Parts: sequence; C-alpha cells; structure tokens
Amino acid sequence: MDDLVHAAKQATEKEHRMTVWQGLKLYPKAVGWSLLISAAIIMEGYDTLLIGSFYGLPAFNKKYGHQMPDGSYSLSAQWQAALSNATICGQILGLFANGIVSERFGYRKTMMYSLAATSAFIFMLFFAHNIQTLVAGEVLMGIPLGVYQTLSVTYASEVCPVALRAYLTTFVNLCWVIGQLLASGVVKGVSSRTDHWAYRIPFAVQWVWPIPIFIGVCLAPESPWWLVRNGRREDAVRSLQRLTASTDVDFKAEETVDMMVHTNELEKKITAGTTYWDCFRGHDLRRTEVSCCIWVAQALCGAGLMGYSNVFYQRAGLPVSQAFDLSLGQYALGFFGTLLSWVLMTYYGRRSLYVGGLAILCILLFIVGFISIAPVSSATSWATGSMLLVYTFFYDSTVGPVCFSLVSEIPASRLRIKTVVLARNIYNCFGIINGVIFPYMLNEDAWNWRGKAGFFWGGICLLCFTWAFFRLPEPKGRTFAEMDALFEKKVPARKFASTKVDIFHAESAESSQEEN
Repeated sequence: MDDLVHAAKQATEKEHRMTVWQGLKLYPKAVGWSLLISAAIIMEGYDTLLIGSFYGLPAFNKKYGHQMPDGSYSLSAQWQAALSNATICGQILGLFANGIVSERFGYRKTMMYSLAATSAFIFMLFFAHNIQTLVAGEVLMGIPLGVYQTLSVTYASEVCPVALRAYLTTFVNLCWVIGQLLASGVVKGVSSRTDHWAYRIPFAVQWVWPIPIFIGVCLAPESPWWLVRNGRREDAVRSLQRLTASTDVDFKAEETVDMMVHTNELEKKITAGTTYWDCFRGHDLRRTEVSCCIWVAQALCGAGLMGYSNVFYQRAGLPVSQAFDLSLGQYALGFFGTLLSWVLMTYYGRRSLYVGGLAILCILLFIVGFISIAPVSSATSWATGSMLLVYTFFYDSTVGPVCFSLVSEIPASRLRIKTVVLARNIYNCFGIINGVIFPYMLNEDAWNWRGKAGFFWGGICLLCFTWAFFRLPEPKGRTFAEMDALFEKKVPARKFASTKVDIFHAESAESSQEEN
C-alpha cells in the first residue's frame, strides 16, 4: 500500500508540474484519439440544427407542412414542437442506456454499436414520406446521439492529464459548432431547390461520418480509468502506453495508473456504489446538483434563440438564401468563439468564464427585449437578428464550451458517466420544454412574442447567474483525487481555487494513527 501511495504521489506531482506544451508532447496519441471520438458530436450538432433550419426551407414546408392564408407553406407550431423534441426524447433513452452499457462493456464497444445504429436510422429519415415517419425517425436517431453526448466528453476527460483536460473536453463544443456550421452550409446550398432533394441531400450527408469514425474507434485504446474501475490494472497500463509518447524518460505509465488506482480506492471509502442512486448519496449529492445545474443553465440562458436568427432576417425582408448566409456567419462566429474560450480558460479558469458569460448573456437578452418594444419593422428585425449574432459569439466563448469541461471534472471518477448522464438528461428535459415553447413564442400564428422573448429568457438567465455565483466551484489545476477531498471537506464553492489540499499527507497521518 505504501508503494502505491508513493507512486500515486509522484504521478500527481508530475501532473501539477506539467505545462500544456509538455502535455501535448507526452500525450499526442491521447489528443488524437480524443479528437476522433469527439468528432461524433458533429453528427449531433448537424442533426439538431438541420431540423431547425428546415423550418425556413420552402421545399420542406411544402412536403411536410400546410398552406398558410398568404399561400405559403409552413409547419404548424405543434408539429415544429414535435419534430424538435423527437430527437431529445430519443437522446434521453440513449443517455440512460449509455450510463449502464458503457460501464459494463466499455467506451469503445458502446461507441461502435451507436455508430452502426446511426447509419441504420438515417435511412428512415431519408425515405420519410410524411411528418409522422420523420418524427419517429428523429426519436430513433436521438438514441445513439444521446450516447455521443456523454461518452465523448467522459472519454476526453479520462485519457488526458490535468493540463489538457479543459481543452479536450471543450473541443466537444467545437465539434457541436462544426456540425451546426456544416448543416447551415448544406441547407444554404440546397435552399434554392424546389424538389425533394432540397431536404433529402442534407439527410444523406449524415452518412459521411459513421464509417470513418467507426474504423477509428475500432483501433482506439480503452479508457484507462474504466479499466482501473473494472480491476484490469495491467490492461490500464498498456492502454496508457498507447495514449502517450515514449520520448519522455521521466514518465512512467505504472505510476500514473497507480494514481488512478489510488483515486479509485479513495472514492470507494466515500461511496461504495456505482449506481444512479449513489449519485444522490452523501457528498455526491452536491456534485450531482452542480453538474446538473451547469447543464440546465446552458438550456435556460436563452441559447435556443440562436437557432431562430434566420427567421428574424427573413422577417426583415431578406431572401431565404441571404438569411441562411447570415446564419452561416453566425456559426462561424461560434467556431472562433470556442477557440477564444481556450485562451480565456488558461488565464481566468472555468468558474470565472462561466459566471461572467452568464452575466453578459443576461445583458444581451434584455437588449433584445428592449429592441422589441419599438414598433415592428424591418429595422427591429435586423437589430434582433444582429444581437443574436453577438449573443452567439459570447455564448460560444464562455458558457457553451466551458459547460463540457465542468461537467466532466465535477463528478467522482466512479460515478462520472452516470452523473454526466443525469446532468445531460435534465438538460434534455428542459430542452423539450424549450422545444415546445420557442415555436409558440416566435410563430406569428401563436403567441408572436418576437424579440420580447428576450425579457423572459433574460430573467431566467439572471437566476442561473445567481446560482452559479454561489454554487459553482473552480476545478482548474485539480486532479480528480483533489476534487474528491475538496467535496468531502465541504469547501464552499468560491473557496475551491484558494484552498490547499494534500491528500497524501492526510492519508499518512491516518495510517500513523491506526498503527498507534
């Protein structure tokens, strides 16, 4: 036991001394495998935006919608809500299944089965002849997409050192934005078509990703943390060796695995179980609350309005093609915003960026609301759409990407996948509510709030900011074992960054007392 503790201490000290550049040199393979598996999120971002973009596509509305009094075609608010929420309902099922299946069979096998299912379900979307079939297809499509949501960020957090953890987990958000950017570009490219290929081509593009990612996952190493939790220490050492370069003579895979074993044993003392129910026991209850609220705030900060910017531009009098051009620019802003978040996290940490981001988003939403007080005109629609562009940039510079880093670092290692599943599913539940009320808020044949929705979401965003200010801890620079100790000692959220913790000194003192 003493040898294990000594090796774990050595590995922990090396992780604390490791810079980002040293981490990249030592873990280039881990970075590559993590980026590959995270690329599956591109499919989720693509599918999510695709459906929302179709609402502004004339050929899609003519096929699946009904004729409006002015002679145009549109989906009713009810069917828009059903279609928007269909994927989320499937994701909830996929997420809960992932929390059990991935812990039993491993991350690799779970990902491979999900990729195969994705390829099969695309057929249903491609050949859907009516809106009912399309909704059913989106439900099935959501099941593997739900797996990608948690498995990608969990794998990223478990194959890299502390120095790289924030960058690889927030890359998930970049993949989401890439998917949205691609969907926006594809729909813009087919927006002038009037035949059934206008919506079938975007569906067919989804077949591009599963096969190459499937081949990559077949060759990828399993998460060493998962192997340790399943008592396969030697396999964990071999997996870590595949994730690292052999150029660093100071690095010892056995030491790092001993740190994982040591962390796993510490967590067993705090919580013996690994079920969903254990997420609500003892110190893990606070960790579950924080993880869930982090993702809930992402759903309640008004982010859903970003998907409707092209609607505001069309109401401003822009042709469909030009409205999609501006939407394409919006997601390009999101792409560069995520890159900027990597720089900001280096200097300001996760907590400051997340809390500050919510404050900025709250202000922008209220601005959107005040713009809407003016008489409805082309100018107000332009102003609202433009403010949503600014909102997108700040969202993807702060709350959007930082969320993925936080939810993977807050949970205990033994309960990480299940805590992330619970957090994402609560996010999805609020996403369903959003999917129902957003069409009613913005559609002319429903509530027709237009930009006044900014007041509603600004108020809720203010509540999210208040919660984050008092309850969100700073995990920057902490190993998973140190996070365990801070939560066990019930350290207040605002003191996480300044509190010193020595898990090995405390353990040595405990051992001495037992000997006496």
